[in-house]
Amino acid sequence: MATSHTPRAVSAPGKVLVAGGYLVLDADYNGLVFGLDARIHVHVEPIRTKSGVSLSEITVQSPQFNGAQWAYGYRLLEKDGGVGVTQLAVSHDVPLSRNPFIETALTYGLSYISTLLPDTPIAPSSINILASKPYYSNPGTPSTTNPNFLNYNATLSEAHKTGLGSSAALVTSFTAALLSYYLPASKFTTTTDDGLRVLHNLAQAAHCAAQGKVGSGFDVASAVYGSCLYRRFSPSLLSGLPSPKDSGFATELRALVEGDRWDTSIAKAAIKMPKGLRLVMCDVDCGSETPGMVKTVLKWREQNKEEADRVWNALQQGNEALARELTRLATEDEGSSGEGKYDALSKIILGNRKLIREMGVASKVPIEPPQQTALLDACSKIPGVVGGVVPGAGGYDAIVLLLEDREEVIAELKNLVSNYSATANEVAVVDGQDDFKIGKVGILGVREDMVGVRDEDASQYQEWTATN
Repeated sequence: MATSHTPRAVSAPGKVLVAGGYLVLDADYNGLVFGLDARIHVHVEPIRTKSGVSLSEITVQSPQFNGAQWAYGYRLLEKDGGVGVTQLAVSHDVPLSRNPFIETALTYGLSYISTLLPDTPIAPSSINILASKPYYSNPGTPSTTNPNFLNYNATLSEAHKTGLGSSAALVTSFTAALLSYYLPASKFTTTTDDGLRVLHNLAQAAHCAAQGKVGSGFDVASAVYGSCLYRRFSPSLLSGLPSPKDSGFATELRALVEGDRWDTSIAKAAIKMPKGLRLVMCDVDCGSETPGMVKTVLKWREQNKEEADRVWNALQQGNEALARELTRLATEDEGSSGEGKYDALSKIILGNRKLIREMGVASKVPIEPPQQTALLDACSKIPGVVGGVVPGAGGYDAIVLLLEDREEVIAELKNLVSNYSATANEVAVVDGQDDFKIGKVGILGVREDMVGVRDEDASQYQEWTATN
């Protein structure tokens, strides 16, 4: 049985929505999401206090960044209001800097724990958060014990995210680490179906509360379960939950988390990566305003229902065909090779891209803008590249490619992107500005990860925790 004095560590993967951007917002449609081997790690250990000193404090650090420290006091509230969390000053000369994802995950996690251990005081603890290097494009100094962790010598506000789903991976791994640390294995573990279901539901509730809206949840689902075919839950599930500190919050939260009301569908078995293929992401040094794009597409759909439904239904068929073909190649066609093996897969990807461009033109949203079309087409001409898409909501952030897992294919891709520049006549309108050019293209050091949340060896983080 784990006790509050036993250090614990958990990690959760990032994500890329390969198919189902926009569709995944509607419970009638699926999204095909791959987990990525870029992970957020959360380590929890007893807080260091002087002998005889009693604290009700949890400290949280992200030691890869300057000044990324938060301290929280906590107490059990009256009228079943859960555990109230109050941010404390780390020191007199450091202004308070809120992190809603950490604060909300802590509030929801401790409130749920308090319902399972009603007579057990919550012991103080020290929590460290570490992100593997593909999450940020900033240069950094590698750790001496694990080169996957960089010291960025920058503040969080100066960090440039690469769009791999860091907030969902953070809330998921943070929640899992809290539950693993404070609860005995008889009440929670990441290695059982029940444990994963509880974690998924609790992390979804916390992540939506931190965002201030009920999202589709595919990013949290992949952080928990890894690569999967995902269908969203009904937003009404969370709309009836009391707010933290309100009367009945803790009991309602537990009933929601442990209950069977969740109508989401998460099919891990529906998606496999064939042996010999891999996923590669190319980061484009630009960026898109996803919420604005989503609102515009949804408004177009509302005003043009017949046309939108035709495109969405065709995309749904294409997304399901993509999942089926990947799984067929992984199971029925195992060990076979030869020219034309991936022709059907390539054709499905091209068909989906055509529909996505059609939706983009109709809604006047650059889902696959001309610059990204040119880049995808150039990459797809490389022998061994099966095809690629602009993932998620689209735009200028990144592209994702499926290619044969051979060194010579990667080498040719690296050569292409290192010398790549969009031609001058490929323009789009972004925020009212014409002649929008994509910047430098680089290959992110990630690939698919079929595994979701997992326990880690807590001893591997000593370099980062010893000085905090």
